[in-house]
Amino acid sequence: MAAIETRRNDDGTQSYRAKIRLKGHPPESATFDRLTDARRWVQSTEAAMREGRHFKTAEAKRHTLGDLVDRYIKEVLPIKPKNASNSEQHLDWWKSKLGAYALSDVTPALIVKCRNELLATTTRRGTKMGNATVVRYMASMSHAFSLAVKDWQWIDDSPLRKVTKPKEPRGRERFLSDAERDALLQACRASTSRFLYTVVVLALSTGMRRGEIMALRWPQIDLINGRILLFETKNDTSRAVPLAGMALSMMSDLAKVRRLESDLVFYGEAGDQPVDLTKPWTTALEKAKVPNFRFHDLRHSAASYLAMNGATTIEIAAVLGHKTLQMVKRYSHLANSHTSSVVTAMNEKIFGGKPPC
Repeated sequence: MAAIETRRNDDGTQSYRAKIRLKGHPPESATFDRLTDARRWVQSTEAAMREGRHFKTAEAKRHTLGDLVDRYIKEVLPIKPKNASNSEQHLDWWKSKLGAYALSDVTPALIVKCRNELLATTTRRGTKMGNATVVRYMASMSHAFSLAVKDWQWIDDSPLRKVTKPKEPRGRERFLSDAERDALLQACRASTSRFLYTVVVLALSTGMRRGEIMALRWPQIDLINGRILLFETKNDTSRAVPLAGMALSMMSDLAKVRRLESDLVFYGEAGDQPVDLTKPWTTALEKAKVPNFRFHDLRHSAASYLAMNGATTIEIAAVLGHKTLQMVKRYSHLANSHTSSVVTAMNEKIFGGKPPC
């Protein structure tokens, strides 16, 4: 049942207070300056209540974006320790911009405005914030909104779903040439660091990330079957990495002189923390005269070598631990000779390799 009361304000104007009482629902009321607005609200609210849509609308008005961020940081980030500090930084930024807004008032237009502000932000280096960084800011907020929709039932839909993300630049494709690889390996072998050479060989042989290598412990190393078991990865999925050739031989030699008081493979002076290879790595790059090269580029190099030696994108993705093939497509052009030989073999089998008469 709905009713609309006419009220006389102190300044002599009139306002209209609409009330709705519907069995099974708490009473709802709202005040309007125009009678037509009050009637329209009664009609839409009654319909939403009868169809079960009103609850989320009320929740969206009751909670602010600040409430959403606070709950996400309190309940979700503790169980997502990876990149938690970055996610919290992103969410705090959104809260500083839109925290006072009710969730019902956070529109795609507001999100677009904030997105454009991020794109115009100048970093500490004096450059504009990159598209990839802006996408990370949007992804952090998007996940919070997704939980508000699915788990918390605060809103019907995420406003970020209707906002276009900035186009991310194509992934870096720097990898070692044969001459650079030889020079770098020679410099690493001559390093004063006991682990640098082994770590670099392992990275080039397996395509493992730096964090995955430095966190390795001996129970993960299966020398008999030639594999490394990774339980904590960037994608939160475990995987087995093949261990063969020189990398397997070097790991077998390292296992014979392992430190008994720590199961870390590449331990530092304290024994319970991985060794810091930053300075030895930089020195090796300088001695090898390899410019514009980062440790992560060893992973790109491993993928490139796999592609040039006939590995398919699916096989490369499996070795590197990519969830999708999109990240692996950057190496597809390196496999041209392999795909060409496949097509040639197919044609020879079908047509005998001879031109038609």
